[in-house]
Amino acid sequence: MRSSTGSVYAGRPESTVMKVFGLVGNPVEHSLSPPMHEAAYAERGIDARYVTFEPDPRAIESAIEGAAALGIAGLNVTIPFKQDVLAVVDPGDLAARIGAVNTIDFSTDPPSGYNTDAAGVTRAFAHHDVAIEGRTAVVVGAGGAGRAAAFALADEGATVAIANRTVERARDLAGEIPGATGHGLDALPDLVADADLLVNATSVGMEEDRSPVPAGALHADLAVLDAVYSPLRTRLLRDAGAAGALTIDGAWMLLYQGVEAFERWTGETAPVGAMNAALRERV
Repeated sequence: MRSSTGSVYAGRPESTVMKVFGLVGNPVEHSLSPPMHEAAYAERGIDARYVTFEPDPRAIESAIEGAAALGIAGLNVTIPFKQDVLAVVDPGDLAARIGAVNTIDFSTDPPSGYNTDAAGVTRAFAHHDVAIEGRTAVVVGAGGAGRAAAFALADEGATVAIANRTVERARDLAGEIPGATGHGLDALPDLVADADLLVNATSVGMEEDRSPVPAGALHADLAVLDAVYSPLRTRLLRDAGAAGALTIDGAWMLLYQGVEAFERWTGETAPVGAMNAALRERV
């Protein structure tokens, strides 16, 4: 699939009418991104569509090269490909540090890779008027979402503690972030008691009505963001609300990672209200 110039991306066809954006992952059939992004295109009068692609997991690099050759304008990337696509994009500094790309811009050669999950965290807090700088934050989980949250909060000036089921993984991640500390889940009661911000970056609460954080550790001085958005009111958020904490559901994080991607792709200010309405109609 390489061109005569030696680069698969050089001289790729430019879209002359309708732009195509999309999501690549496996599976993606239940994604809420298409209605959210298409609402933004309609609001801004952009002739574009947002579609989903589900390539064979063994062929992701070929899929990205094919998207470039076909003139796809931009792609979001989800599980299980966020690490794999690093091999075929030029990652931005934050994406390189996090070790994951969830947004690709094909306007450059090679394509540029970004991580907008980090912006999903910080912009969700900002939308709720929650300051990050100078605060103490606890991130539960050291996987992809946990890495994005931890780096994002630290970059905004928070002191970050990471708690994970496998303590070695939490400590490894903490070692990459100045001032961060890594812990096992058994440390959560003490960590949360002294925290201002709490982010659940695990899937706990999605399939079962349970929380990764003991209810007794929650308090009224916390702002709690749960990355889980189905259900919207997880056990963690219900417990946090009962303790008087400010609660932020996972749809806000999903929204703002999409807002960041839209703005990178189009250079326009995202119509956040239209995107949020489209998302919450379906969540």
